[in-house]
Amino acid sequence: MRIPFNKPYMTGKELWYISQAHGNSHLAGDGVFTRQCSQWLEQRIGCRKALLTHSCTAALEMAAILADLGPGDEVIMPSYTFVSTANAFVLRGAVPVFVDIRADTLNIDETKIEAAITPRTRAIVPVHYAGVACEMDVIMDIALRHNLIVIEDAAQGIMSSYKGRALGSIGHLACLSFHETKNIISGEGGALLVNDSEFSQRAEIIREKGTNRSQFFRGLVDKYTWCDVGSSYLPGELIAAFLWAQMEEADAITAKRQEHWGLYHRLLATFEEKGRLRRPRIPPNCTHNAHMYYLLLPDLQVRSAFITAMKQQGVATVFHYVPLHSAPAGLRFGRSCGTLNVTDSVAKRLVRLPLWVGLDDGVKTVVAAVDAALG
Repeated sequence: MRIPFNKPYMTGKELWYISQAHGNSHLAGDGVFTRQCSQWLEQRIGCRKALLTHSCTAALEMAAILADLGPGDEVIMPSYTFVSTANAFVLRGAVPVFVDIRADTLNIDETKIEAAITPRTRAIVPVHYAGVACEMDVIMDIALRHNLIVIEDAAQGIMSSYKGRALGSIGHLACLSFHETKNIISGEGGALLVNDSEFSQRAEIIREKGTNRSQFFRGLVDKYTWCDVGSSYLPGELIAAFLWAQMEEADAITAKRQEHWGLYHRLLATFEEKGRLRRPRIPPNCTHNAHMYYLLLPDLQVRSAFITAMKQQGVATVFHYVPLHSAPAGLRFGRSCGTLNVTDSVAKRLVRLPLWVGLDDGVKTVVAAVDAALG
């Protein structure tokens, strides 16, 4: 491909920090670089505790355990999200309850959440799609009135904010991704963010295979032992070393992505004015991180032809997601509340354009290809 959909960015310090990790003779989890990354997240996001994990999926699984979910418990979430959002809770025996998304931001429609609440509801999982915040004040108010836990799926949301508050700092728990397609990367990787102190100690135990090993290494106990359920959710120190180089340049990376996003948005304005496509919507109370630039096309037929035409011009574009409520596993493990018409429509029409640091003038090339592909 002349212009790939994604190209992982390196700051130039990643390999040096990896060699330092090796020089420290500590390659397992929770070394110097892991601690630096955790402290950076706590300071930048403002969460009580940040625990690096080997993936955002792992962080979601930890959140599901912390929420004490069991068979038959219900968790409200959008259907328009990645499978990990639901899988983490299904693994505990819980039932995902899918509600529709908003037509503007493509985030969970906060006005439809309350109708989905039953005596079995235990949690709400807002997904900050494209790094644009859900309407968190409304969601937190609903959770407070119904005694529910809010778990932010902020996989795409690092360096974004809602009314001045960093995404990941608002819910009781939150989960981040550092997958190579995200803004700040480590290849694979994630983090669990804890904002409610009630979960802090148990989160450490769950992450360390159900043991109080972290307390042992801090000198708080004279030996460590099996205390709770858990698994090996730590990333290796090489992953953290790579991630630290990215965190050091997080502001510059975000600024460059926003520059590319802004150019897309300006160049495609006339396309929207002529009714050829719809551009993303950013609410005025949200600061986004330029995680992705997507288009909404008229229908599935147009989108299929568009992706083919773009490929022929050497530009890779992708679509997502197959809505979870209509997927085989979604039908088996979850249920829907109300109609999901916006979700079904968006899933057939959305297409993502290339967006990565270093794309630069490639933005204009992509827009020219969009013009040709739409005819």
